[in-house]
Amino acid sequence: MKQKITIIGVPMDLGQMRRGVDMGPSVIRYAGVVERLEALGYEVEDRGDIQIGRPSRLDVKNDQNLKDLDVVVKANQMLADEVMDIVSEGAFPLILGGDHSIAIGSLAGTAKDKENLGVIWYDAHGDLNTGETSPSGNIHGMPLAASIGLGHENLTSIGGFSPKVKPENIVIIGARSLDEGERILIKERGIHVYTMHEIDRLGMSKVMEEAAEIVTKNTDGVHLSLDLDALDPNDAPGVGTPVIGGPTYRETHLAMEILAEKNIITSAEFVEVNPILDVKNQTAEAAVALIGSLFGEKLL
Repeated sequence: MKQKITIIGVPMDLGQMRRGVDMGPSVIRYAGVVERLEALGYEVEDRGDIQIGRPSRLDVKNDQNLKDLDVVVKANQMLADEVMDIVSEGAFPLILGGDHSIAIGSLAGTAKDKENLGVIWYDAHGDLNTGETSPSGNIHGMPLAASIGLGHENLTSIGGFSPKVKPENIVIIGARSLDEGERILIKERGIHVYTMHEIDRLGMSKVMEEAAEIVTKNTDGVHLSLDLDALDPNDAPGVGTPVIGGPTYRETHLAMEILAEKNIITSAEFVEVNPILDVKNQTAEAAVALIGSLFGEKLL
């Protein structure tokens, strides 16, 4: 029997500056994610959305260069609790964003019962900033740093433990926009990164084979965090921080198909779909198609 999939939406748009990404879970559902998974034979439960409060003022930095810290922390703690509950029921947590700051809660929830969690971070960005290194103060550029225990204590302590993941168990795929502080941290901590240079030279198949080997070495679970801005903007225009020159729609399908064949992913999130910036829901439909491939959908 196929594992039950439990969906939780996180309509978060406070980890960054461009409004609209809070509608991401709704448009991914509208694009047919539940129906797609049920057609593959999965039992799917959709728990709806976490309720995100809104401060009276937006984009307010605290004294450590963090915007909207309190509400982002509260939402991520609620998400962590939900994901822990889903895992305890033996279901697969599928989280729909929302901006990428929600990965702090996703990883807190999925890592709670793991000794060593592996992470595939499919993203144009490293998301390894802290308040000290971030040019903007936007927390959606900090979730991976917080998850390895770096940054504001209120972010690193979500879920009641830190760190959630070890640097050597992380693979970033598709990177092509890294801040100086992130580049330094990647080298210091030994985080594995496949930039577009490696993808072009090696091919996506080889990259995913190597990535899978890294994240399964001495680990007891693998979380996939897929930011739709990883894809080239021609294929996913509805994102807040597009970066030209990314993996194509087809290359990303191949990446998901390889993960499905290896059957190593134990939790996943798809984030940063912004319908205000999209074209005829193209990015949400891409997200649903990629989810289908991750869960074993094939042409024949």
